[in-house]
Amino acid sequence: MATITAPAAVRRTLPAVLRHRAVRKLVLLAALAAVLGPTAEAHWSGAAWPHALTVDLTRPLTAASGWIIDNRDTHPLFLYFFGYISNAVVLSVRAVYLFLLTAGWAGVTALAAAVAWRAAGARLAFGTAVAFLACGLLGMWVPTMQTLALMVVAVLASVAVGALLGLAAGLSARMDRVLRPVLDTMQVLPAFAYLLPVVLVFGIGVPAAVLATVVYAAPPMARLTALGLRGADAEVLEAVDSLGATPRQRLLTARLPLARGELLLGLNQTIMMALSMAVIASVIGAGGLGDRVYQALASVDVGAALAAGIPIVLLAVVLDRVTAAAGERPGQDRPAARPWLPAAAAAAVTVAVALAARLAGRADWPTGWSVDIAPPVDRAVDWMTAHLYSGVPYLGGTADWAGHFTTWVLDPVRSSLQWLPWWSVLFAVAALSWLIGTWRTALTAVGAMAAIGVLGVWNPSLDTLSQVLAAVAVTLVLGFATGIAAARSDRFERLLRPVLDVFQTMPQFVYLIPVVALFGVGRAPAVAAAVVYALPAVVRITAQGLRQVDPAALEAARSLGATSGQQLRQVQLPLSRPALLLAVNQGVVLVLAVVIIGGLVGSGALGYQVVYGLAQGDLATGLVAGAAIVCLGLMLDRVTQPTGRRTKEGA
Repeated sequence: MATITAPAAVRRTLPAVLRHRAVRKLVLLAALAAVLGPTAEAHWSGAAWPHALTVDLTRPLTAASGWIIDNRDTHPLFLYFFGYISNAVVLSVRAVYLFLLTAGWAGVTALAAAVAWRAAGARLAFGTAVAFLACGLLGMWVPTMQTLALMVVAVLASVAVGALLGLAAGLSARMDRVLRPVLDTMQVLPAFAYLLPVVLVFGIGVPAAVLATVVYAAPPMARLTALGLRGADAEVLEAVDSLGATPRQRLLTARLPLARGELLLGLNQTIMMALSMAVIASVIGAGGLGDRVYQALASVDVGAALAAGIPIVLLAVVLDRVTAAAGERPGQDRPAARPWLPAAAAAAVTVAVALAARLAGRADWPTGWSVDIAPPVDRAVDWMTAHLYSGVPYLGGTADWAGHFTTWVLDPVRSSLQWLPWWSVLFAVAALSWLIGTWRTALTAVGAMAAIGVLGVWNPSLDTLSQVLAAVAVTLVLGFATGIAAARSDRFERLLRPVLDVFQTMPQFVYLIPVVALFGVGRAPAVAAAVVYALPAVVRITAQGLRQVDPAALEAARSLGATSGQQLRQVQLPLSRPALLLAVNQGVVLVLAVVIIGGLVGSGALGYQVVYGLAQGDLATGLVAGAAIVCLGLMLDRVTQPTGRRTKEGA
């Protein structure tokens, strides 16, 4: 006869509604709020965070900044640790750049085409050659080589760091819990916020730009590596174990091959995010295409900015296609007799083309082979501003759309958040995070939200939170719908892929001016820029997750007569839940990454404070606002990411 445990017996005596775990959690939180809420209101009344509970970090941060400046040239930590890192980065970038210059435009184009041909065939080789030639035709060959050299080093470093962190998180649940807030901080902390400390340590130049790019671009590789390792087929792993495989053999022969899709997606996301940092890195001396974009936008020259932005997109597309094709290349049924022969032939052709161009005196890109696209682009922007900004029959124009979105969505959300008492916001965060996670998840989320108040930026943070919530909602609606469509149609996915590449790699600074020209200055254009930037990652991860659903499960559903919609709702979406949750996470962190850019176009709040801190050299203001953005990201991550143990814990 089965015995009934004490907790189960107690649950049977409760009313039916209280037998649900979620209801019991809400009742407990409501009881705590009824007791602690009046106490908090009695001691610290008002909606804003009490000033008595804040900590001023201005003095210690200013002292730290002064110490770094005073000791940067004499202290052993800088001379023998950071100095070696800086020298290694400079030498690596310089070596790659000198190799590209030595090869010349013809040699680089031939090499890129040869690698593409070796990876995926003649079609991709032709497209790669056209892309590199287009960079020269736009008059951007030398800046393109500068950016390519920096990105090669940054991407290799990002992949190495991300893969190591992903291996640790994927093979150990404890390391996953430890690394998760670290990755959140690396990805959510705005680039502008850590540019200042990076510059303080390494100075203006290439090392600071590369390291800032690595911090920003490594987390996607780590997250997706860990996701792929944790999602390996249990039956395959069990079969490998039954053959007596060691842990190392299990990793190399089973886990990593099964995670190939996630690893390739991680490489893709790392490349895209590294190139998206090209313009921001130019602020601290990266040079190359990013500097051209930044200088053009400083003079409000959209045409010149686009001429430098297009090569960034072309580089991203080429690197994306080549790396993806190299990883997906099927294995040979039998090894080739001379596997080195194709690579040797490609190298010989590259050397021959480079030598021929140099002997002909054409090693550098000819100045007469350039096309200036700036004037027609500027005329197109002027036309859009004149005809679409306002006065469109029946539609009203983009300015009216921005105004309505601000009035009907952004203002009510911000007012509601700032109207709530501070303690009620903490209880709401606790309720949301505990409902889908554990009590540890709730404590982390509440602690992150409370830290914002302690830092003294409560109201600006709620203003930023209102913009983030609106942008994330729009991003998820559009991203899930588009990702589902891409997963169900190969043709649509092929058509969508270059569009996503353009959206994700075109620097935010480039499309910021057309967005401002169409929507004006304020919070609405900041939300629009965040949606455009975050949408590609959500679409890609959603489509990837749906495509990797077990075909046997879909076949079983079809054999039972399930319609296409039923297969999606009852099979694909539930089985791809980890990927969908990762898409939500990436949507949140990418939207938060753009709030700084929004500060440049009138969004105010934390974004403006970070930009102000960087512009004025105010480490305290910039880092406090950046830390608040990290806390917002950590809180939203815990609120939107259920844990695998939530069914075992929580009460």
